[in-house]
Amino acid sequence: MRLPHALPVLAALVSVAACSALPGQEPERQPQRKEVQRQAAEEPTSEPTKKPKPKRRPFTIAFGGDVHFEGILRPRLANPRTALGPIASVLRKADLAMVNLETAITTGGTPAPGKQYTFRAPSSALTALKAAGVDVASMANNHGMDYMESGLADSLKAVKRAKFPVVGIGADAAQAYRPYRRTVNGNRVAIIGATQVMDAEFIQAWTATSGKGGLASAKNETALLKAVRQARKNSDTVIVHLHWGTELQKCPNEAQRSLAPKLVKAGADVVVGGHAHILLGSGYLDDAYVNYGMGNFVFYNSDPATTGRTGVLTLTINGRRIIKDTWTPATIQGGVPVPMTGSARTRAVADWKALRSCTGLTARPDQE
Repeated sequence: MRLPHALPVLAALVSVAACSALPGQEPERQPQRKEVQRQAAEEPTSEPTKKPKPKRRPFTIAFGGDVHFEGILRPRLANPRTALGPIASVLRKADLAMVNLETAITTGGTPAPGKQYTFRAPSSALTALKAAGVDVASMANNHGMDYMESGLADSLKAVKRAKFPVVGIGADAAQAYRPYRRTVNGNRVAIIGATQVMDAEFIQAWTATSGKGGLASAKNETALLKAVRQARKNSDTVIVHLHWGTELQKCPNEAQRSLAPKLVKAGADVVVGGHAHILLGSGYLDDAYVNYGMGNFVFYNSDPATTGRTGVLTLTINGRRIIKDTWTPATIQGGVPVPMTGSARTRAVADWKALRSCTGLTARPDQE
């Protein structure tokens, strides 16, 4: 009488037995397999699956001074590949190259009212920089908004179309203070651009804010230092490019000497810039490297003895360590830098080193 009640149990047992006989099935091993899977889930990822961190090697970055394409320089843009002249060979040798682009990129707009000198250039200026080996330019300077808000809008559009990296200018403060980032030989490099020089009547109109386009102002030290500290968190090398100094003054002014150590304390490894139209001294501030004046570079107005003296500063860097500085002296001829040779070159390098005497900088870092 109990047999009908036992049939379901018997059927279930037969079903299990049938399944265990299917080809490829090993039911008796299942618990062991689950245990292996559980242990694998609990164990950390094995070393071979981790992406290896690239080994860092030294890289070079070359800096040139102030660039515009007015006057005798404008016709050179007809052939952008040769617009910067023979100095391009020096720029191309470096892993990175940078200049100060001291002009608005526009063919329209209204000149800033009351300014004696206003500079603008067509978008082919960006093509010329790229062709010369320049990787990034700063437009944070006292000519970056020479054609006011409409010129700024044109500049930003031209930069976007050309896909040419520019720092120190933007549609708002976040963009203006945002660093250019690139990894070179395993070094995560961040470059920030800002200006300490703006005509008093344009400071408010030209300074980028959270709701207005403009320039990254070094007069707003809080914003600039914050940008440096932020870049320091996830960069191996932090560079600040500044427009600073007093025109034709051979030694750094008080504003420069006050700001440089603040930037270094905030995390800058290199501080470099210009504005004075002449060369100023370079050297180490603790373990960081500071240049107080790169002078004119591609510029229509020059005196061979003063404003016509120029060159390329090439730094060799590994992480936060500035290994070496190299000066390639040049003279501005026909608006473009022509590298010097022979004994003239030797004297020019010695003269450049002598400019350090009034800067408070040293020839070697503290770590040495």
